[in-house]
Amino acid sequence: MTDTWTTPSSPADPPIVDAEAATPFAERAAYAEALAAVRAAAAAYHNGSDLRMDDATYDALLARVAATETLRPDWKPADSPTELVGAGVAAGGDVPHSEPMLGLDNVFGEEQLRRWAGRLEKLLGRPAAGLVVEPKIDGLAIAAWYVDGRLARVATRGDGRAGEDVTGQARRAVGLPGQLARPVTIEVRGEVFMTDADFVVANEMRTGHGEPPFAHPRSAAAGTLRAEGRAYDAPLSFIAYGVRGAVADAAGPVPHSVEMTALADLGVTTTAATGGMTVCATIDDAVAAVEALRTARGTLGYGVDGAVVKADLPQDREAAGSSSRAPRWGIACKFPADTRTTRLLGIEVQIGRTGVVTPVAVLEPVQISGVTVTSATLHNFDDLTRRNVRVGDVVFVRRAGDVIPEITGAKLDERDPASTPYEAPVTCPRCDGPLDRTQKRWRCARGRACGAHEALAYFATRDAMDIEGLGDKIIHGLVAAGMVTDPADLYDLDADRLVTLDRMGEISAAKLVASIQATTRRPLSRVLIGLGVRMTGRALSRRLARHFGTMRALLDAGVAELQQVEGIGPERAETIAADLVELTPLIDKLVARGVNMVEPGAAGPAGGTASVAGDEPAGAEPGGTPLRRPDGTPMRVVVTGAVPGLTRNEGNEAVERLGGTASSSVSARTDLVVVGEGAGSKADKAATLGVRVMPAERFAALVAAHDSGDAGAVAAILADG
Repeated sequence: MTDTWTTPSSPADPPIVDAEAATPFAERAAYAEALAAVRAAAAAYHNGSDLRMDDATYDALLARVAATETLRPDWKPADSPTELVGAGVAAGGDVPHSEPMLGLDNVFGEEQLRRWAGRLEKLLGRPAAGLVVEPKIDGLAIAAWYVDGRLARVATRGDGRAGEDVTGQARRAVGLPGQLARPVTIEVRGEVFMTDADFVVANEMRTGHGEPPFAHPRSAAAGTLRAEGRAYDAPLSFIAYGVRGAVADAAGPVPHSVEMTALADLGVTTTAATGGMTVCATIDDAVAAVEALRTARGTLGYGVDGAVVKADLPQDREAAGSSSRAPRWGIACKFPADTRTTRLLGIEVQIGRTGVVTPVAVLEPVQISGVTVTSATLHNFDDLTRRNVRVGDVVFVRRAGDVIPEITGAKLDERDPASTPYEAPVTCPRCDGPLDRTQKRWRCARGRACGAHEALAYFATRDAMDIEGLGDKIIHGLVAAGMVTDPADLYDLDADRLVTLDRMGEISAAKLVASIQATTRRPLSRVLIGLGVRMTGRALSRRLARHFGTMRALLDAGVAELQQVEGIGPERAETIAADLVELTPLIDKLVARGVNMVEPGAAGPAGGTASVAGDEPAGAEPGGTPLRRPDGTPMRVVVTGAVPGLTRNEGNEAVERLGGTASSSVSARTDLVVVGEGAGSKADKAATLGVRVMPAERFAALVAAHDSGDAGAVAAILADG
C-alpha cells in the first residue's frame, strides 16, 4: 500500500503537513508571530466567518509551531493552540456538555497511521478488536439532545466544555429529525455541514438579499447555524458520528458500528446509513479503507478533508482513554487540501459550440490535490457577480467533485482598494453580435452559427459521429472557404470540392467523403451527442434515444414527457425542449441527407415508434433488457477498468443498450459494477458496500450475446453470475 494520500505529485506541491518533519522556528519572534496567525485563522474557522487561510497553509503553520515547542518548551505558553480544543480560540457558550467534546489528533499518511495503531496496541496490550473508518466531514460539530424521542436542544462544540445554543437553526438540518422513530432519551453528536449543491443555493439566497457571498461551504454552514433573524433560510445537512445513551437493543455497551446502524434506524443520518462507514478487522484493512475514501471523496457531494479511524469496541475506547484535547482511541487522517488560495490574474471569456458565453478565471498556478491548476470555471456572469471576485484578488479555489476547479470566493480583507469590479461584455466577444441574456448562461444571439468550428469538431468526435480524418485544420479550411456552416453541410461534400482545400489530395478527399457518408447509419444516440443538445451529455443523450426510440418521438415530446427520463427535471426539460426546437431545421437537413434518426432496439415511450422521413420502426430488443431490475426500472451500472473490445464510452453505451443506466460513481444505490483490468478504488468500494460485481470479460460476452439476439446465451451468462 503506497502512501498515496500524502505524497506530493511534484516538487512544487507542498506536502501534507508532517508535524514530525516540520522545521522549527529559529527565532522566538517568528514563533510568536506564527502563534498569532494560527489563533486568528482558527478563530475565523470556528466562528464561521470567511476563512483567513486554506487548510494546507494552516496545517503547515501549526506543524511548525508544534515542532518549535518540542525543541523549545520554554517558549510554549500555557494556552498554546497545540494543546487546546479549537486551538484555544473557539467560543464557549451557555450550554454545558454532558462530557467534553474533544477534537482529534491528526496524522498525515500511512506510516503515521500505522504508528498510531502501534501506540494504541501498546495501550491495550493487544491489537484493537476492530476499527471503524468514517469520512471526516468539513463542518461544524454539534451535540443534539433528544428527550422521549423529541429534539429538545442543540449546541455547538464551542470550547469543548460548553457551546452555543443553536437549536432553532439546527432543526432545519436534513438528517437531524425533530422526532425519532422511538421515544428514547439520547445525546447525538455529529457535523452540520453544507453539501456542494446546497452551497450554490445558499450563495444565491445570500447575494439575492444584498449580502456578500460565502467563500467556503464550511464557513457557510457555520455562519448559517449561528445566524438569527435572517430573511432567508439557507439549507443545512447533518451526519452523526457518535451517540450517548442506549439506542440498540442490548443489555450493555455495543460497538460503535452497531450504534450508528441503530441510530440510523431511529431516523438520524449516520455514516452507516450513507455508506461512508467501513468496519475493519486490522490496520491493513483500515489503511485500504482510508485510501478508498480519499479516492472517492469527490463523488460524495460534500466536503471531506480526511478520514477518521476509531476503535470500534467500547471497552477498547475505555482502556485507551483520552488526553486533555483528544481521545487516544481515534485519529484523523488528513487528505491533501482540495481548497487552496491563489491570485486571480485575469478573467477570459470562452464561446462554446452552442454559442454559450462563459467567463473563465486565469489563476496563478497552484497545486490542489496533486494537480496544478491554472484556470477555473466562474460558471456564468451572475455567478461571477455573486462571488464578488476581481482581478488581482487572492481567491479560494477548489476542485469541485475533485475534477473541475472552481472559485468559491475571495479574501476581501486582502483586496486592493484600487481594484474595480469586472465588466461583463455587452456584445459577443467572437463575432461582436448581440448577446441573449434571458437565461443564467448568456449566449451569442447567433447561437451555433457563431461557434460553427466548435460545433463541427464536436459532431465529428469519436463519441459522437466518429468521422475519421475530419480534424481541426480541415474544419477550419471548410468553414473559411464557406463550404460548411453546419454538420448537415458535411454530407454535401464531394471529392472535387475538397481537393481545392490546402494540402488535400484526391485520395485523402475520397477517403474523407467515404468516412462522412459511412456515418449516416449511426444510431440516434450518436446523432444526439453530436448535435450537443444543451444540458445533455453522452449519458443523457443515450437515455433520451433509448426512451423515445426515434427523433420524431423526441421532437414531439413536451416538457412533461421529457421529465420521464431519468436525470431530467423541470428546468432541464424546458431547456432541452427549447433547444430541440432551435435544432429542428438542422435535424430536417440531416434527415434529408439520409442520416439515421432511430435508436436500434428501442421501443419508444409507449412501446411503439412514430415515423417520419429517415425513421424506421425500431423493433424489439434482440437480446432483451438484461440490465433491468425486477420492477422493470433500469439497473444503475458502473464500468471501471478495461472491457475487452470496448472503449470506455462504448462500455457505457452497451450498459444503456442492455437496459441499464450508466453511472460514474459507486454508491449504495449502485446495482452492478463491471470490473476490468486497471480498475481502481471503485472496485474496492463495491466490495465494501456489497454491490454485485461482474468481471469485464463476462460483461463483454453478455454484450455480444445481447447484440446477436442470442437470448439463451444472455440467460446463461446472467445465471452464471
